[in-house]
Amino acid sequence: MAIPRALHFLSVLLLSSCSIFDQFEDTVELRYKASDVVKIDQLQSIELLNVVSPTVKPIVAVYPTSFTDQTGQRKSNSEFALFSSAITQQPNALLIRALKHASNGQFFKVVERVGLDNLTKERQLVRSARESFNQDKLQPLLFAGVLLEGAVISYDSNLSTGGIGARYLGIGTSIQYREDNITVSLRMVSVATGEILIEVLSQKTIFSYGKSEDVFRFIEMGTELVEIELGNSRNESTTLALMKAIEGAVLELINVGYDRGFWKHEKTKINKPNCTDECVSAIRG
Repeated sequence: MAIPRALHFLSVLLLSSCSIFDQFEDTVELRYKASDVVKIDQLQSIELLNVVSPTVKPIVAVYPTSFTDQTGQRKSNSEFALFSSAITQQPNALLIRALKHASNGQFFKVVERVGLDNLTKERQLVRSARESFNQDKLQPLLFAGVLLEGAVISYDSNLSTGGIGARYLGIGTSIQYREDNITVSLRMVSVATGEILIEVLSQKTIFSYGKSEDVFRFIEMGTELVEIELGNSRNESTTLALMKAIEGAVLELINVGYDRGFWKHEKTKINKPNCTDECVSAIRG
């Protein structure tokens, strides 16, 4: 009687473990699917792509040192030290991209400041050539009404970790997951006065998980051991996560700008107490 009861107990325990494991696996996979595995050649935020464009595009500038990585975070590795940065060292390029694609390119007018030296030298050559042939002068460069500045201010690793596993008669399987978090700060500064008009924060969670399975068996009357292991892991791209955090900051900046009257569209009023006509003119450049 003891043996059937033991087998019954083991069967119930195994079925319960399988049920719990399946639920945990489904939860992890849903979390990963929700972490936006998408193409990099398109905006991550549909809201930013479809935001209502203003009647007059504000002219903005982003300098190379205006939006940088301030975290100093290195890539994590449990086996040896890595000196590569955890995130891209050119986040300003992602910011410019988000600005240029906002409202399908109809919201901001972004002027070149990253390659300003090269642009100035090329304009000197063009100006010299036109003077030699008595042609019209080159029109002046656009100046920005506002500067967009900020930084990637935080990269927190292993904010949440966990896993689950089961083993029975030499057959085992397990799942582990990890969550990181990235934080972006963005502010809009008036060129005319130097005043910080808007300051926003945006965060994005980076989700990773791994799954492994293994089997071991004794053969040849228990004198030899055969063991097989396999597994895979999936990590959300840090660059994609940073892109979404930046796009979220730009979207929040646009919404706050509408609320404070820094720009308008046809269905809104411009006479809001937080921004006078002089303020709006300065933003437009």
